[in-house]
Amino acid sequence: MASDSGRAAPKILEIGPTPYMWCAFPDTTEFYSNWPDEAVAAPADGRRIVSLATLPGLARQIADPAFDLIVAHAPTLSPWSGRALVRGLFRRSVIRGSPPVIRSLGIELLRGRVAAPLVVLDFEDTIGIERSNLFLLDRAVLYFKRELPMDHWQVFARTAHWRVPTPRFRAVERNRARIAKLRPISLGLPLGAAERLVASPPSEEKTIDVFFAGRIDNSSTVRQRGLDELLALREEGYAIEVADPALPFDQYLAKCARAHLVWAPEGYGWQTFRIYEAANCGAAPLLSRPGIERYRPLVEGVHALYYDVEPGELARTTRAALADRDRLRAIGRAARDHVRAFHTPVAIARHVVETTLSAVSRAAPAERIR
Repeated sequence: MASDSGRAAPKILEIGPTPYMWCAFPDTTEFYSNWPDEAVAAPADGRRIVSLATLPGLARQIADPAFDLIVAHAPTLSPWSGRALVRGLFRRSVIRGSPPVIRSLGIELLRGRVAAPLVVLDFEDTIGIERSNLFLLDRAVLYFKRELPMDHWQVFARTAHWRVPTPRFRAVERNRARIAKLRPISLGLPLGAAERLVASPPSEEKTIDVFFAGRIDNSSTVRQRGLDELLALREEGYAIEVADPALPFDQYLAKCARAHLVWAPEGYGWQTFRIYEAANCGAAPLLSRPGIERYRPLVEGVHALYYDVEPGELARTTRAALADRDRLRAIGRAARDHVRAFHTPVAIARHVVETTLSAVSRAAPAERIR
C-alpha cells in the first residue's frame, strides 16, 4: 500500500488499545494491544498482545531503527496510580492470568531507548494531558490530541501547572517546545464500523426534522438544556425524534439518514462519533459551538450548522434551518463527502503519518525517510 504522496507505506510499530495504524497499513504495521480485557491468546490476524511473554520482543522492536515510526496511544492513567491498580483487580483478564498492569508496561517501555520517531495519539475526552503522559509529549515528534483547547496552554492546567499556566510558565523554553508539538486530530468515524458506514448508500427520504440518540442524564449540561428546547419545538409541530441511546446501531443509522438535522451536542468531550456518523448518513449535523481546535472541521453553513448554547439559541437556529430543507439536503451531501474524504480512520491515520514524517524530514533534512 502506498500513500497518496507516492511514498511507500511506512514500517510502523503501534502500541495502544485499538489498531488504528494497523487498519490503515496492515502489511507494514506491528500492533501490540494493551486493551485491558483482551483474551490471553493473540488474535488470528497476527496482532500481538502486550504480556510478560511479548514484552522482551516489544522492547527490542522499540529500539530497532528499521521502523519508520512508533505510534503510541496516550493511556488514561499511569499504571502505577492507585486508581489504575484498583481497577485492574476487577478485570476479566486478571482471571485469565493477564493482569492489566502488565499491558500498560508496553507504553512504559518508551521511557527507554526509542530508535524511530515517536508520535502520540490522544483520543481522550479531556482537554488536559495527564501528568503521567508528559514523558510521551517530551519524547514525541508530534502529539495529536482530539480535545485540543483553543489556547493550547490549557492542556497543562492542573497537570504540569497547578492552575491556568502563567506567563512565567509559558516563557520556559521546555514548555514552549512541548506546545509546538501539539496538533488537533479528528475522532472521526468509529474504527470498527467505518468500512460498513462508508459503504452504506445515503437515503433521499427525509421524514424527520431533527433526530437525536444519546445519553442525556449524567452527561453534558449542554445536552440537558438543549433537549428541553427540542421538545418544545415538537409542541410547535416539528418532527422531532429522540431515541433511547440503546437503539440498535442499524436502526440508529437509518434514522440519521432520514433526518434533515441530527443534533450532536458535546458530551464528555466536544467531539462525538455522532457528528461523523450523521454526516456520513447524509444528514446535516446540528452542533453546539466548539471550544477546541479541530482538524479539517465541518464548516458552518457548508457541512454543518452551529448554535450558541445560551437559552433559546438551539430553537432559533433549528427553526431558521428548517425553513429551507433543500439547503439542508445540500449540506448533508457536502458533509457526507467531507467525512468520507477526511474523517475515516484510514484517512486520519494517513494524515498522522504524512504530517509526522514531514516534520521529521524538516527537522533532519539529511536523514533519509523511508
